Amino acid sequence: MTQLAPAENTPRRIQYLRVFALGFCAFIFNTSEFVPVGLLSDISNDFGIAPSQTGWMLTIYAWIVGVMSLPMMLITSRMERKLLLLVTCTVFIISHGLSTIAWDFQSLMISRIGVAFAHAVFWSITASIAIRVAPPGKMNFALSVLATGTGMAMVLGVPLGRMIGQAMGWRMAFEVIGLAALVITFLVFRLLPKLPSLTRGDLKNKVQSVFKNKPLFVMYFAVFLAFTAHYGSYSYIEPFLMDFGGISSSFTTVILLTFGLAGIIGSTLFSYLGEKFGKQLMIGSAAGMTICMFFLAYALSSATALMIITVVWGAALLLTCLAMQARVLSVDSNASDIIMSLFSGIINLGIGAGALVGSISIEQLGLGSIGYVASAIAFIGIFVAIYIARMGITPVAINGASH
Repeated sequence: MTQLAPAENTPRRIQYLRVFALGFCAFIFNTSEFVPVGLLSDISNDFGIAPSQTGWMLTIYAWIVGVMSLPMMLITSRMERKLLLLVTCTVFIISHGLSTIAWDFQSLMISRIGVAFAHAVFWSITASIAIRVAPPGKMNFALSVLATGTGMAMVLGVPLGRMIGQAMGWRMAFEVIGLAALVITFLVFRLLPKLPSLTRGDLKNKVQSVFKNKPLFVMYFAVFLAFTAHYGSYSYIEPFLMDFGGISSSFTTVILLTFGLAGIIGSTLFSYLGEKFGKQLMIGSAAGMTICMFFLAYALSSATALMIITVVWGAALLLTCLAMQARVLSVDSNASDIIMSLFSGIINLGIGAGALVGSISIEQLGLGSIGYVASAIAFIGIFVAIYIARMGITPVAINGASH
């Protein structure tokens, strides 16, 4: 992808601020997706429905993002980028306003569908925007900031949302996200220059080239398995801990916060060891997730064991995400926008599939089964990770993932 500096005389600090603003946008957009996990019981109780039914909110959201990311990128390919991003953020904000006043579960679902479409557009354009507005020669830095925003939302979004929800109600969690989005949208309006679309006539050829790349789709399959396994259990971790495990509400919040902090450990490990021990980290993280989810029910009897599993699981998840992202970006640098759009889509297909698998597991086998079912899926991912390690693809260096 060609990096275009919109204004060569722009101070470097402004260029860096643009990248960080987009990174914060990534954090907000992804936090919105993950935050219902920590509020599942409260939403279920408010509307008088079962947590497994509430979980459909996660599945439908994720599948809309997964299916629509690439089509929305193609549909909006010729729109001016700054305007498109501002419109996307506006839809996101309005949809969160509707979430805060939802009068039944159906109206909440409608609001979440609006957020999902905004999410799909956001991830179809943000990587290419970040690369264009970053200081010259800082493409990897721009991508790492987006990866950090995504990763931090993945691991911190749930506990932060739960803490707000516990203190002020689940609706306030959505309202805070909407207000934060309003602030960052204003900053994007002030900081970003006009960014004409760089789409050329070869977009169709790029898409065809990407879809013919078999190693890329092996890596996408590994990502799908990892996130299906993770969200097969994590989507329902709150009712699992409280209703099945008898864990107190306050300690459940501590567990979710620990999971988030563990993600920072995984990010730091990847920053320092990812280039030299990338294969070992990729395989080890798949194995770590499998073991943690399998022993999740056993750990309920010991606070220490539960904390250890939480730390290893949280670190392994982010390691998996960063390791796979570094590899898929190495496949074709000229099609990174399409590759990242599909990467986001595959993650969301996995999230939706995981929430659905978890829901079915609960209905058929009970809450206590979610860890066992998820670990069976993650176990398959170990062998896919080993296969990928043997393909010999040199990953892109994503430095500073912990910063």
